[in-house]
Amino acid sequence: MTISTVQAYLNGSWYTLTYNGGTGKYEGTLTAPGTTSYNLTDHVYAMQIKATNTAGTTTTVDTTDATMGNSLKLAVKETVVPTINITSPSAGAYVTNSQQAIIFQLRDESGGSGINLTTLSLKVDGGTAIGSGGSGMSCNSVTNGYDCTYTPPSALADGSHTITINVSDYDGNAATQASRTYTIDTVPPTLNVTNPADNFITNNASLTVQGSTNDSTSSPVTVTIKLNTVDQGTITVDGSGNFTKALTLANGSNTIVVKTTDAAGKYTEITLIGTLDTSIPLISSVSITPNPADTGATLTVSVTVTG
Repeated sequence: MTISTVQAYLNGSWYTLTYNGGTGKYEGTLTAPGTTSYNLTDHVYAMQIKATNTAGTTTTVDTTDATMGNSLKLAVKETVVPTINITSPSAGAYVTNSQQAIIFQLRDESGGSGINLTTLSLKVDGGTAIGSGGSGMSCNSVTNGYDCTYTPPSALADGSHTITINVSDYDGNAATQASRTYTIDTVPPTLNVTNPADNFITNNASLTVQGSTNDSTSSPVTVTIKLNTVDQGTITVDGSGNFTKALTLANGSNTIVVKTTDAAGKYTEITLIGTLDTSIPLISSVSITPNPADTGATLTVSVTVTG
């Protein structure tokens, strides 16, 4: 008898192979399934080979065959890399929390091999890698991946910090590294008002507020001045942190509030109270007793003044 057909079974379909006289084998070109085999039994597609002779007798071998079974196990790997998305803090953010939580998402394509959480590696400023089971790390399973939060177990120093995150899927595809740089600022800016002094009294309605401010972590800072609760508009702060603002006082008591705020929202505030007194003294009477007086005598001067 001679062989009439040889077929290969893959992923629900049979394919007829063609005899190659040069090699003496039945051969065919098949297209691998479009979905990874990782989620299948033994992580493979189970193939079969069926040979039929001209008498109609058929022989089939599959993955259970003691000799050829392993040759019929086809592993298919996806080529789409997983993704990492850092959702907080935002790029370039200034934060006041020295243990700011890093929130990020790990995703693989639908039907893919899935995120291999054992490959998760998060580093702070290039330090020791922190995995899925590391201190401060928490990952919750969601559709096609994980939502993760890393909270530093101890406070980070004020200043700039860079987070890098890497992960792969079960087929060995590495995600593009995600990174995020942000600044921790737990200290409010300095503020020094050199003019006016608190509890000032003046007869001039024109007053210039002068001072200086600085923040070593998140300069430049923003200065606002309110006079009697009314904002006095834009305050220019020069490169050395100095500022001035001309105000017009109201008669009587005046309250000046100077506030400096850094990029992280930390602020320092100084309140000054002063008085504008534009009244003019009125001398209404003068008496000298005794008058005339003896030489060398003691005199009493009595003056009535209002104002």
